[in-house]
Amino acid sequence: MKTRLIPTLGAQGAARLHEQLARRCIAQASAAALSPVQLWCAPDAAHPFFMQCQKEFGVTLHTQQGGDLGARMAHALSTALETASYAIIIGTDCPALTAHDLREALAMLEQGYDAVLGPAEDGGYVLLGLRRVAPQPFENIPWGTEQVLDLTRARLKQLQWRWHELPARRDIDRPQDLEHPLIQNLLHS
Repeated sequence: MKTRLIPTLGAQGAARLHEQLARRCIAQASAAALSPVQLWCAPDAAHPFFMQCQKEFGVTLHTQQGGDLGARMAHALSTALETASYAIIIGTDCPALTAHDLREALAMLEQGYDAVLGPAEDGGYVLLGLRRVAPQPFENIPWGTEQVLDLTRARLKQLQWRWHELPARRDIDRPQDLEHPLIQNLLHS
């Protein structure tokens, strides 16, 4: 749930917005039909919302594993890379992320880039694509801060990985992000 939005929207409002954003993201990724879509769920995949997404969009459900966001992302990417040459992980809180962005990220990975970053305007990222996983981009990162993107770039540089960056996009993390026109439409629908 979008806990930083609870003071503005209340717990039910933040949960409702999170579900709407997740549904929109899953629908877009599924409709793009670029690759199989996995939904990594917390606390477990048996929640009725996740089950409905599986039924509606044909996604596979997986339970997140790891102590923090970095560990959970590393695990999801590692698991996907067991059967794929590359994988992309996206957050559900970026309504501005498009099918074109997903196609571009996949194309860059197909061309041999080690990583693709989709920067967030607030200093994080909304998309990370990898051909392989190493611990450095995921460990000791102050998640949810404006330092995430710069630290991730520095870690990719240390690994001597070649990466491509997509255009920066706005994600929805804080009350001021609610002013985005798309979010206003979701809030009033």
